[in-house]
Amino acid sequence: MGDVAMTVPVIKNILQQNPQVQITVVSNAFLQPLFQNIGRCHFHPAYLKAQHKGVAGIYQLYKELKAANTFSAIADLHSVLRSSLLKIFFSFSGYAMATIDKGRKEKKELTRKENKIFTPLTSTHERYAEVFRKIGISVVLKNEGAVSGKQAIPSAIQNVFATGKKIIGIAPFAQYEEKMYPLEKMKAVVQQLAVENNTILLFGGGKKETDILKQWAEEIDGVNNVAGKFSFEEELAIISNINLMISMDSANMHLASLFGVPVVSIWGATHWYAGFNGWAQQEKNIVQAELYCRPCSVFGNKPCYRGDHACMHIITPEMIVTKIKNS
Repeated sequence: MGDVAMTVPVIKNILQQNPQVQITVVSNAFLQPLFQNIGRCHFHPAYLKAQHKGVAGIYQLYKELKAANTFSAIADLHSVLRSSLLKIFFSFSGYAMATIDKGRKEKKELTRKENKIFTPLTSTHERYAEVFRKIGISVVLKNEGAVSGKQAIPSAIQNVFATGKKIIGIAPFAQYEEKMYPLEKMKAVVQQLAVENNTILLFGGGKKETDILKQWAEEIDGVNNVAGKFSFEEELAIISNINLMISMDSANMHLASLFGVPVVSIWGATHWYAGFNGWAQQEKNIVQAELYCRPCSVFGNKPCYRGDHACMHIITPEMIVTKIKNS
């Protein structure tokens, strides 16, 4: 989800700077709300667990796209097996094509154990923009803040926003455990912020995560669980109205960034040098421990080779709360 969210500011910049261009985004159907209300941007849903599953399904997707649209070029921003297969089908029609350079070599050098080359790499936003340049579309990324405006707050949660208190969103989970701040410490952050008269909204994912957040909301005054109660479109609307987001290196960082919401982001096994910081987010709001072993992976999908997850345990709840107060 985070990777797809990162395409939104790039696509908006392209369409603003190139009024003759139209773009069709092909992605998981669930993500359609990210592209609503973007002029000249069309969304074609992919149902990758249903009619678009497997080789036959990708061919069906190709036929749908071919029948419904007139393209002049194909930009592959994902470079995975499915998108490569789709490009093969389109290649028989002679389209101009370009594929993202993910920078695997330099990312390997950044994350290896020995002789790291510790330097900021090209941002993912810029890598996306370069794909479009390869097919003849000029774009200069204007990384100046929000690319989407505030949306109407769902009626079921309007009373929370009516209190006049500072609304802080907290997303304690990430796809991989190595990117997660220890839950007991994150709960301590929640408790400290709630005591200081803030209103806390908890964002999560699966059922297990939702159950944990529900328990926190029941135990701590001023804490509200959003997870599992709203559609994705409604969650986006809620995020667009909060004052601050606390997040891991995860999708919620990128979702909040679209609306210009400041994000205090916590980084462990991964590092923003790999190019995945949120759109227009300030480096001063990053919380991290300076360790020789960081980063040990690009995506946080490798176990800690030290075995102690020190990159997260060194960070205290007080460090995060102080960062929030200074953000």
